[in-house]
Amino acid sequence: MNSTRHKGLALTILALSQLILALDYTIIFVALPSLAADLGFSANQLQWVISAFSLAFGGFLLIGGRLSDLLGRRRMFIIAMGIFGLGSLLGGLADSQLFLIIARGLQGIGGALLSPATLSLIMSNFEEGPERNRALGIWAAMGGVGMSIGLLLGGVLTSFIGWEATFFVNVPIAIFVIILAPITLVESKAASAKRHFDAIGAISVTAGMILIVNYLIQAPVVGWIHPSAIIPGIVGAILLLLFVVIEKRTKDPLIPFRLFRIRSLTGAAITAALFSASFGTLYYFLTLYTQEVLHYSAIQSGLSFLPLTISAFVGAKLINKMLAKVGVAGTIASGMGLGAIGFMMLTRLSEHGSAWGIIPGTVIIGIGQAFIFTTMFIAASSGIDMKEQGVASAIVSTGQQIGGAIGLAVIMAIISASLGTNATLETMEPSDLTGSIHMAFIIDAVTALLGILVSFLALKQKNAAVVKAKSAHE
Repeated sequence: MNSTRHKGLALTILALSQLILALDYTIIFVALPSLAADLGFSANQLQWVISAFSLAFGGFLLIGGRLSDLLGRRRMFIIAMGIFGLGSLLGGLADSQLFLIIARGLQGIGGALLSPATLSLIMSNFEEGPERNRALGIWAAMGGVGMSIGLLLGGVLTSFIGWEATFFVNVPIAIFVIILAPITLVESKAASAKRHFDAIGAISVTAGMILIVNYLIQAPVVGWIHPSAIIPGIVGAILLLLFVVIEKRTKDPLIPFRLFRIRSLTGAAITAALFSASFGTLYYFLTLYTQEVLHYSAIQSGLSFLPLTISAFVGAKLINKMLAKVGVAGTIASGMGLGAIGFMMLTRLSEHGSAWGIIPGTVIIGIGQAFIFTTMFIAASSGIDMKEQGVASAIVSTGQQIGGAIGLAVIMAIISASLGTNATLETMEPSDLTGSIHMAFIIDAVTALLGILVSFLALKQKNAAVVKAKSAHE
């Protein structure tokens, strides 16, 4: 275990790694209009700035956990942070759409390798019990809070420096973490030296998901049965089926399918997908409203998210009390319910509104977001053997990343279908654009309501299990 004098700094570094990933997910949203204007992205193409990161992150998360076991968690942590930092540097230097999308994919791969290594290092650097629980709580809280802070920071950087700064800001943080990691973190590695990477499985699932989402993005534009859309979509579906076959036959699968028999893990993965498909897509459409309808500057748009940031902080402080009173399922259901209420409140926004109209809905959503993000990782760890905690966390994180990418693509597909083949978001009148944003929030609300159903069907624990969950996090 780590020495006492280094544990505070070790926790800071591990929390920073989670914060930087969460920041990177949302910091780009406020910069999207400026980025699109400079590089010539259309509204549909712009999804790939978000989806490239999410798909690479989700597709490589599982093999990231395996690489950590084989190469050492601290070593993989440092390598992953280096890849993430390089992707950030290239993103800031990008001068074309393709260059930027490749950089976002590289960031996603770095994040996929970083996340499971970070979780494993928390397990190995902090003693089991209150010390580890506190470290896990801070790590999870940094994710929920970081998503909100990213919006505000993105507005400030884009307004005063430019959208490139939303990428460059990660570079010094990555360098700081890389320098201190060998000093403060204790190396750990799996006992078994002979294990299979399952690279074919990772490639098949990642390529399959990319092609499926490409279909959802392109089909509303070129036609649902147009060869340029449907052929890649069919190939994507075949690759996903191939992935299932590969996983059943390989000795060391990325996903041991027997784990899905554990209701709490399956429920947590579905919850993560629904959370990211609803709460995660909020940032895209709310940014579209503030900048394209209200014509706010990037910094004004970022400041409009400040109430969301503050309420997320408040929500993070209430989680332990919620767990003690209503358990894991009740906490997640409460968060989803608050989200659904907040989304429906946002459907009252108009083209003649202001930032004041955003506050009530986003405050409620921020509290709900904090409840769900931390608790879904707690749910994922319930009933899982310690040596499989890493893959369990990776499964939930995969659901989160893939859910966000597919969720945004599905919402955009529904909106595009309702607009007609020749209509695009960037050419719409403010009143029509506002109506489309309302439709997105209604879909988000319905998705959140599905999350309530999942929480009670899959995450409701027996009394003894609830008591155990409470005692572990009080």
